[in-house]
Amino acid sequence: MTFSFKKILPHLAVVLVFIVTALLYFSPVLSGKKMYQSDIQQYRGMAKELMDHREQTGEELYWTDAAFGGMPTYQLGAKYPHNWIKSLDLGIRFLPRPADYLFLYFIGFYILLLILKLDWRYAGLGALAFGFSSYLIIILGVGHNAKAHAIAYMPLVLSGILLTFRKKYIWGFLLTAVAMALEIVANHVQMTYYLMLLVIVLGIAYFIDAIRKKELPHFFKSVGILVLAVGLAIGSNAASLMATSEYSNFSTRGTSELTINPDGTPKEAVAGLDKAYINQYSYGISETLNLFIAGLYGGSNSEPYDKDSAFTEFLMRQGVPPAQVESIFGQFGLYYWGSQPGVSGPAYLGAVVVFLFVLGLFLVRGRIKWWLAGGTVLALLLSYGGNLAWFTDLWIDYFPLYNKFRAVTSIQVIAELCVPVLAIFGLYKVLQKTEPLDRKLNALKWTTGITGGLALIILLFNGSLFSFAGGNDAYYIQNFGMEFITAVKEDRKALLVSDTIKTLVLILITAGLIWFYLKDKLKETQVIIAVAALIVFDLVNVDRRYVNTENFMSARLVEQPFQPTQADKEILKDTTRYRVYEQSVGLNGARTSYFHNSIGGYHGAKPARLQDLIEFYLYEGNLVPLNLLNTKYIITQNEEGQEQVQINPQAAGNAWFVQNLKIVPDADAEILALDSINVRQTAVIQQEFASLLERNVFPEDSTQSIKLVEHRGDYLKYQSQASGDKLAVFSEVYYPNGWQAYIDGKPTEHFKVDYILRGMKVPAGKHTIEFKFEPQVVRTGSTISLASNVILVVLLLGALAFSIKRSRETEA
Repeated sequence: MTFSFKKILPHLAVVLVFIVTALLYFSPVLSGKKMYQSDIQQYRGMAKELMDHREQTGEELYWTDAAFGGMPTYQLGAKYPHNWIKSLDLGIRFLPRPADYLFLYFIGFYILLLILKLDWRYAGLGALAFGFSSYLIIILGVGHNAKAHAIAYMPLVLSGILLTFRKKYIWGFLLTAVAMALEIVANHVQMTYYLMLLVIVLGIAYFIDAIRKKELPHFFKSVGILVLAVGLAIGSNAASLMATSEYSNFSTRGTSELTINPDGTPKEAVAGLDKAYINQYSYGISETLNLFIAGLYGGSNSEPYDKDSAFTEFLMRQGVPPAQVESIFGQFGLYYWGSQPGVSGPAYLGAVVVFLFVLGLFLVRGRIKWWLAGGTVLALLLSYGGNLAWFTDLWIDYFPLYNKFRAVTSIQVIAELCVPVLAIFGLYKVLQKTEPLDRKLNALKWTTGITGGLALIILLFNGSLFSFAGGNDAYYIQNFGMEFITAVKEDRKALLVSDTIKTLVLILITAGLIWFYLKDKLKETQVIIAVAALIVFDLVNVDRRYVNTENFMSARLVEQPFQPTQADKEILKDTTRYRVYEQSVGLNGARTSYFHNSIGGYHGAKPARLQDLIEFYLYEGNLVPLNLLNTKYIITQNEEGQEQVQINPQAAGNAWFVQNLKIVPDADAEILALDSINVRQTAVIQQEFASLLERNVFPEDSTQSIKLVEHRGDYLKYQSQASGDKLAVFSEVYYPNGWQAYIDGKPTEHFKVDYILRGMKVPAGKHTIEFKFEPQVVRTGSTISLASNVILVVLLLGALAFSIKRSRETEA
């Protein structure tokens, strides 16, 4: 087989450009700094116990006590045996974070365009347009690393699928299997689900095309091959997928056991998230223009400081000291005025990219246009959420699993992928001599008229088209006066005007470049370079508003995101086992989890029973959840804002014997009963578990005791003593899938009591009671992963051997 270095040289050069570009954009990583990512800081708090255990013992911890009273670590970065795909993923992401993700954006999209038979110049340009799309940069700034990770592998999965449909069955199968395995290992199910929706759109386009060309046998053969490839990818990630599925049923993403709400009204029976919660972040329909004009709806909740802004002038007029103006400016999230509760920046695709996308709609033909345009339209329609309720409700009610995901605006990532692909094809078509000149000129005329005309209308008539009024403006008017919000509106309008002018100028320049090419005044490569410069200038200019060198700080501060307060230090003197509730953090932050076992945390899928208890009791000021989960310390603040540590005298302890058993028919009765009992004396149990106990009364005796003597995340050891049989209640979250109970080394059944805790019948005498977290799902899944990985490697080696043999036969 002849190796041609000349053929791969351009690709090596492009890869080098990607590496350098990623490092230059995130240049502080070169000096050892790290990006401060708010979500990752929360993750570090959640996963602190896991990471400490791994570092100290070299073993994996699959249960943590640090968050939500106790939960599996499956969604907190747990590692599984035989996860070869994860090793491959780490090898690909060799750059320092977050430059590794930007490089991954580039390289995946580059491969996709090469598979689509574009040459390296167009593929490189497209990769830059995709990678610098503002949403993809902004999610790195806030720490949505798993989302970025999954998005970055989407183009690679599409590459394998398209290769298969091009009758490259062997390599299409292998690329799809590996790429899909990498997609899954990114561990963002929502993004992978959205990719599946795009693949369905692609499949429909190819199916219709196959009917038209009478190639249905090839279509179904390709689908069969792809199903096998996806199956192998799933098998390679079996442990993580099976564990995630198991926990999902236990979390707020599963079906609730309750049929009533805290106020007693009937609870809507839904297998998934509440519609209001799903639609909380719904894209405004007119907000779609953000894809085209970055500052149309105010950009973000925290725009960069502008010393010449109307709001700055307003503060100065109020006598605010100049040294404090910038700080106060940053405290108000005022500029964004769209439909969502708040955003970190616009989902800006780029004026040039949108212009070329529209051009592609005129010039590109066939199935590639229809699946790219169809995917874009579907993504936009679904992103409107509650603003297009009838359409969204259809999907929530009838499309499998759609109701498991919130923040519907996230589906715009599909548009973020499709639009640049069609845009680059539009540029390619207009620069090819094979297309009739009059057709290209006509397409250029219409594209310029549509995009430039839209920008011009917005520029000239924005005062009558837009109100510039945000959802919180009434609050600011009431508290700070009309002049306050008038200044903010002036800045909103100024941002719209400046960005619209920029969009209009970029459109005219791009149209001019193409026109000069069509008139033989410029060469193809010159146009490609110029358009690349415009796209990078445009997108990076916007990206830098939201993610720049100011996002970086010393590695030490990033790796230790939370510093102990005096209250933390005081509590940590207590070396016994207990939980902590910090009022200023509440139940939706991970700061407390970094130092203590907490009943709060930061995760999109909380344990469902804990959430139920919080809604029924804690939100109403009733401390039942804190008492059940042995929340010994509550951190509060006094009137001066100073932290105070309060001891909760009602905290039930780590384990106790009860005297009475209250049997109830269902979950509704069980959760309601907790308000009328003394949990130290009475346990509530559902009828389904009552058969495990012969009686309802367990008299107290003077010798009885139960004490926790050893503990870590996945292991608990107690010593008990009593003169008769007892019912023990343990202040631990009941999770039936993995926790095994033992009395004196013999397996013993335990059951759910008090809606969330564990109960166990303990015989008379002295005993050692142990709980061990031994998840079968990890063992089974890891075995499947090993087998799948071995098969994948064997097939890959076989394909390489076959290709080499075939190449040699061809040369002979």
